[in-house]
Amino acid sequence: MNSAVDAAPLTRTSGRDNPWLTLAAVALGVMMVALDGTVVGVANPTIAADLDASLAGLQWVTNGYLLALAVLLIVGGKLGDRFGRKKVFLAGIVGFALTSLLCALATSIGVLVAARVLQGVAGALLMPNTLALLRAAFPPAELNRAVGIWGGASALAVASGPIVGGLLVEHVSWESIFLLNLPLGLIAATVTLRWVRESKDETHVGSFDIPGVGLLSGGLFLLIWGVIKAQDHGWGSAYVIVCCGAALVVLVLFVLWEARTSDPLLPLELFKNRSLSAGVVLVVTGFFALFGILFFVGLYLQNVHGYSPVQTGVRLLPLTATFTISAPLGGLLTERFGPRVPLCLGMLILAGCFLALTGLEVDSGYGSQWPFYLLIGVAMGLVIVASTEAIVGNAPVERGGLAGGLQSTANQLGGVLGTAVLGSVIVSGVGSVLAGNLSDAGVPAAAARAVEGQTELIAQGVAPVTPDMPAELSRQITDASLNAFMSGLHTAMYVSAVLALMSAGIALLVRRGHGAADGVAVHV
Repeated sequence: MNSAVDAAPLTRTSGRDNPWLTLAAVALGVMMVALDGTVVGVANPTIAADLDASLAGLQWVTNGYLLALAVLLIVGGKLGDRFGRKKVFLAGIVGFALTSLLCALATSIGVLVAARVLQGVAGALLMPNTLALLRAAFPPAELNRAVGIWGGASALAVASGPIVGGLLVEHVSWESIFLLNLPLGLIAATVTLRWVRESKDETHVGSFDIPGVGLLSGGLFLLIWGVIKAQDHGWGSAYVIVCCGAALVVLVLFVLWEARTSDPLLPLELFKNRSLSAGVVLVVTGFFALFGILFFVGLYLQNVHGYSPVQTGVRLLPLTATFTISAPLGGLLTERFGPRVPLCLGMLILAGCFLALTGLEVDSGYGSQWPFYLLIGVAMGLVIVASTEAIVGNAPVERGGLAGGLQSTANQLGGVLGTAVLGSVIVSGVGSVLAGNLSDAGVPAAAARAVEGQTELIAQGVAPVTPDMPAELSRQITDASLNAFMSGLHTAMYVSAVLALMSAGIALLVRRGHGAADGVAVHV
């Protein structure tokens, strides 16, 4: 990273601070958040049985956490810049561990959902300040390598989550997946207190932008709520249109307020930097494709091929485990060439893999899948580290927490949009071919009409058959349903490929970061 951070000298408060121990602390922090995001999915059936939860209740175990996290990430980064990144990060670590304990002690689905919302709040304090602490701790020559290891730690947690979660749920209990955060939190908090150096924006004067917090949080909440609800109500429903329209109005009011207030929460001049703005877009599009495809490839492996959650996690290891290596590699390439080359290369690899995966069929063997999962893992390592450099490296050093919040918010927003939008694409794709498939398979008209009402179930790769159906009818419906699911999945792959190609073009706008070129010092 050829940033001019050295134009803004860092003053160490003691000889105890060590940048690599800072990296260890923040890596443990992101591992807690990433691990918690993947192990819960494995535990959902057991949680539903133990707490007598409905499908809607289970969805809110994930969505409640996601909403709180995504809405407050920028606020968490701003709090770190204002009051001290170490303090806010430490508060997030302690809060995440305590709310994990509350999750484990939950005796009803309502309590569990409330605890997950509080977990999201703690995660929003933790996540954006990890990047800001790294930026303050590492010299420019080593920062991209550190960010690569930071990304690799997150990927390791994502890769191991389904396997660790499956083993814990099977051999201990669903509560144990949350208790896992207690020792991780204790180690991270101890290292942070002992070795991490405090940093904040000492140039800040004035009050905290409370109206800006309210408008931004409210706008993001309405947007993400509308996207989540689109899966139930449909994108053209009045409910979703009102939610998304209200989100647009509130976010426009936020922009107008930020343009006129003297002490904005999110200074709009940040977006005058073309590379930073492009980096935000690329994080959204990269995670849109990754999370959407991962979700539905997971359904393909479990529901079409019949693998268990643990077996599915093992078969996705070429993607997730490769990311633990490709993220540090992305750091080295970004350090050598700047972010433009790895971003373009990563997006082109993604586009090629998505196009290749349109060849998947119901009976495709694993040998025809894993090479593309591996390449997707390589590509995402390049994209995530390089886009992080484009955002954080092009923001002023004193606004490192805010830049980290932007990066994390774009990450979450991309994940929500990818799952929801591609879900709608698959449902639409299933609906467009299902009737023809049922007719071609010879399914009687009365049975076909009943199956056509199960489009959303079929969009999960599940054939709506019952044990009392005649064997031949069950086979016909299964073949027609799974082929319809594959058609929808292929359409989602095409959409993701086009998005990745467009993103490769956007990546040409990105240049190496010079966040401290203005010479503003970071006081620590």
